[in-house]
Amino acid sequence: MPNYKITGLTAVVPVHNEELIVKKVLEDLRSCLGQSGLDWEIIAVNDGSKDKSQAILESIFGIKILTHPENRGYGASLKTGIKEAKYDWILIIDADGTYPISAIPEFLNCAGNYDMVSGYRTGKNHDARWLGLQKIVKFILKKLVGYVCGQKVRDINCGLRVFSKKIVLEFWHLYPEGFSFTTTSLTAFLSHGYSVKFLPIDYHPRQGKSGIRPLRDFYNFINLILKIALFFRPLKVFAPISILLFLAGLVVAVYSAVFLPKILDTSVTLLFVSSLQTLFFGLLAALIVRRPE
Repeated sequence: MPNYKITGLTAVVPVHNEELIVKKVLEDLRSCLGQSGLDWEIIAVNDGSKDKSQAILESIFGIKILTHPENRGYGASLKTGIKEAKYDWILIIDADGTYPISAIPEFLNCAGNYDMVSGYRTGKNHDARWLGLQKIVKFILKKLVGYVCGQKVRDINCGLRVFSKKIVLEFWHLYPEGFSFTTTSLTAFLSHGYSVKFLPIDYHPRQGKSGIRPLRDFYNFINLILKIALFFRPLKVFAPISILLFLAGLVVAVYSAVFLPKILDTSVTLLFVSSLQTLFFGLLAALIVRRPE
């Protein structure tokens, strides 16, 4: 019998039109947790499915079912399940068959030594659904999260994770209803000094139709980029802008002094003042973000 540091686990599984694979995923998950030696529960959140997912869930023994009458989003489903969880550690996994149930014991073995254990996806199917602009946005978002957190991030939005319920609740007001729940929670953990372990996992082809909508989610990703940068590490945004404005003012001052009849004092003054204002805004934002509760 495994000897894990944690004693109880709630698995939260969002379900949206997953009739093709959800029964196998949940039965495999139940079998895996049954061999773990932990106290455990599985919460399946049916997020307004229009297919036979609800009926299939009701046919599976040993799980708790929560239902959204209408589709509210991936993040909303996770939040519903986490709020109802009775154990101190949360496992999240998608119901579409993309994540390997066989990897869960290794995640549980690291839980307790780390505040969050997150997969990073490998294999040919990892980026299969991302095309063109989506890949560019995802690359920018990954680099931004790494810059904000001051460390390399292997995968920003993997949907197979184990984490402390107590810690995830600290940032509850930040979590969106949509797909960016995983990115926001990871950034919150890393930027506030909580330990995160990344484990490589194979990523399987999705069963059924993806809920990703490129145009809609592009707007959401841009919002997420701004929120991550400005909320978690505002000085890392404002300070570079301030420096650029200062250098621009310096260049204008030198250029006008050398090549023009007189120094462009108005432009130089505006650039220098803007530089100082931007820096002060960053300092103020940093104080607000880090203020004691």
